[in-house]
Amino acid sequence: MSTTKEYKNYVLEKLECLDSIFCRPMMGGYLFYYRDILFGGIYENDNFLIKKTSSNEKYHLTEELPYQGAKMMYLVDNLEDTELLRNIVIDTCKELKPKKGK
Repeated sequence: MSTTKEYKNYVLEKLECLDSIFCRPMMGGYLFYYRDILFGGIYENDNFLIKKTSSNEKYHLTEELPYQGAKMMYLVDNLEDTELLRNIVIDTCKELKPKKGK
């Protein structure tokens, strides 16, 4: 099942506290970028997932597969605490590289 545009807009609204956030549609979901770093996405059943890194382990998020055959990611299910959400995204991106060509 693909994700809804309403949920994508909701997540983007919660991420407004960060500069340079954007998303791209991809195979029925959305990929999210912070400063040109792919850090997560919305996948099946409107789940907002972020990549696992050693920097974001401290948040004790639930592991979840975005789709069959993918690497395990973390589910971010509390989007109301925008300061916590901001910190999770920043910490996640500390260990990730910008997309190619940047």
